[in-house]
Amino acid sequence: MGGSNNSFMASRRDIMRMGMGTVLAGIWPDYSFANEKIRTRIIPSSAETLPAIGLGTYGVFDVGASAEERASCREVLGALLAAGASLVDSSPMYRRAEQVSGDLAADLGLTDQIFWATKVWSNGREAGVDQMRQSMRYFQTDQIDLMQIHNLRDWKVHMKTLRDWKEQGRIRYIGITHYQAAAFDELEKVILEAETDFVQLNYSMAERDAEERLLPLCADKGIATLINRPYQRGGLFRSVEGKSLPDWAGEFAAHTWGQFFLKYILANPAVTCVIPATSKMEHMLDNLAAGLGGLPGPAHRKAMIEYISSI
Repeated sequence: MGGSNNSFMASRRDIMRMGMGTVLAGIWPDYSFANEKIRTRIIPSSAETLPAIGLGTYGVFDVGASAEERASCREVLGALLAAGASLVDSSPMYRRAEQVSGDLAADLGLTDQIFWATKVWSNGREAGVDQMRQSMRYFQTDQIDLMQIHNLRDWKVHMKTLRDWKEQGRIRYIGITHYQAAAFDELEKVILEAETDFVQLNYSMAERDAEERLLPLCADKGIATLINRPYQRGGLFRSVEGKSLPDWAGEFAAHTWGQFFLKYILANPAVTCVIPATSKMEHMLDNLAAGLGGLPGPAHRKAMIEYISSI
């Protein structure tokens, strides 16, 4: 990040003293965090509310141990919490991401304010238990908010452990995940067979398969959803490069392509939280801004798809 106006190294004490709106307004004055709160959604199994914009860590938080290497991750983590959002999603598969997230949260004094979501990604009960214990050590907490079975790997074995841990208070919610539409048939079978609080899956304007069965199924069964790949790994941005937003995007407070793409997802009432991954401050703030203002209705959503398809 270049320039002092765009740096964010505020401690928790700074955030509490200055207030979330003041901190973010000083960094990025175009956004109205000072006057609006991030949209929230209800977790059906508990009625707890969760901010609808979270932070993914895949790839971007796999960095070294030096302060310089971690500086941008520290900034986006601080901004997430300062804006009133809370969910951080990680996995042992993401190499150093869990450890980096946990270290930075502790350094900022934010460990207890984060909604920690991670995954078990192994075969066998004991390997899963060891992995989950390591996640707790990395996050420097004795309770993880959401433990998910990563890509359904050995899900029947891990599901029993997760239920036991939930009863013991080690985890608060249980989830299952996948990132490919090709796995949706299997994902659907698990949703129907197992009791789970969350389902994480891929959904974007470019990958709308989840609209057909899985999102409606989750809504019917009272399951919260986390959305990965909301930008199709950058493919959506590449598809609109050099193109202008339609004028009518302002009618639902979408002022950038990123907000346009995220608001399309958030307009689906079955979506609980979207978790774009980033370690860039400007992208984090743009993602958070998608949680402000209005959302497109059915007519606008239809027009959004038609517009993207035409360019």
